Amino acid sequence: MTRTGTMAVSVDAWGVDLAADLGVPSDPAGVVVFAHGSGSSRHSGRNQAVAESLRRDGYATLLLDLLTEREEREDRVTGRLRFDIGLLAERVAASVEWTSRAPATRGLPIGLFGASTGAAAALVAAAGTYLVRAVVSRGGRPDLAGRALSRVRAPTLLVVGGDDEEVLELNRAAAEELAVLWRLEVVEGATHLFVEPGALDQVAHLAGTWFRDFL
Repeated sequence: MTRTGTMAVSVDAWGVDLAADLGVPSDPAGVVVFAHGSGSSRHSGRNQAVAESLRRDGYATLLLDLLTEREEREDRVTGRLRFDIGLLAERVAASVEWTSRAPATRGLPIGLFGASTGAAAALVAAAGTYLVRAVVSRGGRPDLAGRALSRVRAPTLLVVGGDDEEVLELNRAAAEELAVLWRLEVVEGATHLFVEPGALDQVAHLAGTWFRDFL
């Protein structure tokens, strides 16, 4: 068990083992798979805070590293893999498949929570499977999902800081490409990382409400 009360697991992403932390409350209503942003990992304090809030709301959570240790070392030098949306989306999709079969989460409705470039990966993954029932993007780059946006099958919530002006405009444009139910929520006064007092709490509340509606 980790310090956050979750269990360390290994996710088989089609032959690649990804380190992950799985937290399952009693009688979970669903499970949320987290896709972290560029240069981050499953240890992201922001994602962990949201995941803890979701577990209190009765959802299982899976926070995973989308890159292996070797790939992370390479990426720290080149910065290339963190923007390989195709690769990251494949890892997210494989994690969704793993979650649907794992004994602790089998049969639970699945949601995705993506941050930054991880949001694009989550949306691409959601475009390729019916297993995903809802998507939440925090400060995401949905524009990087490209043509996959029009094929996303799950209701999508986009949460952006009001002071994150460039990303806000990118989200507004990307939302128009979605063919499913979507909502854009602006957290006033928040910047890209939602470090302002109370900003992350608002993200967690919005995410919890969205997943409660669709999982």
